[in-house]
Amino acid sequence: MKLKDTLAQNSFDYAYLTKRIYKYIHPYLFRIILGFIIALPVGALDGVIAYALKPYMDEVLIKKNMLLAYLIPFGIVAFAALQGLLRYLNDYLTNWTGQKVTNDVKLALFKKLVYMNPKFFDENSSGIILSRYFSDPEAASKGILDNLKALMSSGIGAFALIGVMLYNSWELALVGVVVLCAAFLPAALIRKRIKNASNQTMKISGNIITDFNETCVGNKIITSFNLTEYQYSKFYKEIHDAFDVNMSLVKRVSWMSPIMYTIASFGIAFVMAFGTYLVLSGRMTSGSLLSFVTSLLLLYKPVKTLGNTLTNIQTIFVALCRTFELFDVESEIKNKENATTINGVKEGVSLENVNFEYVENTPVLKNINLKASVGETVAIVGNSGGGKTTIANLIPRFYDINSGSIKIDNIDIRDIELKSLRDNIAVVFQDNFLFSGTIKENLLMGNFNATDEDIDKVVKAAHIDEFLDELTDGLDTEIGERGTTLSGGQIQRIAIARAMLKDAPIIILDEATSALDNKSEAVVQKALDNLMQNKTVFVIAHRLSTIQNADKIAVINEGELVELGTHDELLSKENGFYKRLYEMQFAKASVAV
Repeated sequence: MKLKDTLAQNSFDYAYLTKRIYKYIHPYLFRIILGFIIALPVGALDGVIAYALKPYMDEVLIKKNMLLAYLIPFGIVAFAALQGLLRYLNDYLTNWTGQKVTNDVKLALFKKLVYMNPKFFDENSSGIILSRYFSDPEAASKGILDNLKALMSSGIGAFALIGVMLYNSWELALVGVVVLCAAFLPAALIRKRIKNASNQTMKISGNIITDFNETCVGNKIITSFNLTEYQYSKFYKEIHDAFDVNMSLVKRVSWMSPIMYTIASFGIAFVMAFGTYLVLSGRMTSGSLLSFVTSLLLLYKPVKTLGNTLTNIQTIFVALCRTFELFDVESEIKNKENATTINGVKEGVSLENVNFEYVENTPVLKNINLKASVGETVAIVGNSGGGKTTIANLIPRFYDINSGSIKIDNIDIRDIELKSLRDNIAVVFQDNFLFSGTIKENLLMGNFNATDEDIDKVVKAAHIDEFLDELTDGLDTEIGERGTTLSGGQIQRIAIARAMLKDAPIIILDEATSALDNKSEAVVQKALDNLMQNKTVFVIAHRLSTIQNADKIAVINEGELVELGTHDELLSKENGFYKRLYEMQFAKASVAV
């Protein structure tokens, strides 16, 4: 699934959204309900203050009741203080529950993300993934409760104010409510535009984050190729595209505010004119009119900003819908029902008539048949882009083959439980990844139950002790993001040691010694020889000198297995692929010398 292709089709299906979000708000339902209950008097107290103006006008200013002259102002202050306290409690509860719900949604999404197959990450940029999996839940789950609370408080306040208006004059109240309803009508016209703009903003935001990521990771390439202006121009375009989308939405939404102001002004003008007539005719007191107008002004205040409020709420609904779309995305690589588990490898690994393609109708592997028995090392060589690394990716089931089968002990790997499958495979890639943290923490990822003795053993075997003495904190040295404080050869040796610590029965070495100098390579190769004893090993190599002792050498050319045999057998073939590759490398080595 390409995350940028979202349509957010259920953005305004409120029953659907409520049903999906309920799972995450249910654990905090008591606090949420308590917050809503507190929100009731917060809104209702606006009506109390508006109502208090009637007796103040009629009893104090006209009838000179001095007791009420002191009581009413103090009462208003007391009610305002109570309202402030309740608002504080409400805000605290809303933020607490909002953060909890947001965290739960993020954790659930991240759990799905770490189980996604590599193809998902091939199809989606880091920026889009971060925007969808982090920004959308933040905007949705936290904002929805805050806005529901605000709407509820405003709604209760509106009912209280309408009650005060009805108490003072049902005729004027009828006018006020009709005008209020008319002010809501334009808001119904903007929903689709908000959804489209929100989706476009999400895509652009993802591209912007990708620009930052690529600038951080590829800073040396940017500098060495003088790509600073090129990278800046890309970012400049994304920023201006985001500006254009946002201003397009503002242009379509902002016209609502002046319309609502105008509608509200007509209502207020009519009420004042008709109210004056009612007072002069004796059908209404001055205090009632003052209380009514105050209620109307308080009621129209949120209406005047309704455009921005509804834009925010409906943007939240779009983000909420996009968030729930992510929960429906399933990894293409998953366990079958009643998948079996394996404990070690007794016979070996076999590829039988394997065909694979990353892109439809573009074959990468064609009818590959290859077997590695326990204790056997199979080297895979061939031209660049011929499919060697693809075989390394298929055995741990990073991708599923299109046809044929890959078997461990005659069990198709698609029938093996994924965790069990990968527990029995250790991989060292050509471009190894180290996580931020210490060297020791990265080693322990191979086996969290390893002892200090186990760690010391692989440190020596992988030749890591050679550079540990240069580091102040030794194994506890912080290596930075992606191991940026280490050299390529040091990173490679740590990755090899991590695979050693895992001690899996199947070993895949994808150019495992490519970043090592000749001295380190010779030492690490001996360690790898010890590691590979009595195990099933696949070695992918460009340097043919490293795989001369392999039990079998499989030559892959343009996705096909064209030769299979030992080093000596393949060299004996006249005009053979392996012989040509070997002679080319030998010639290059001679020239270099």
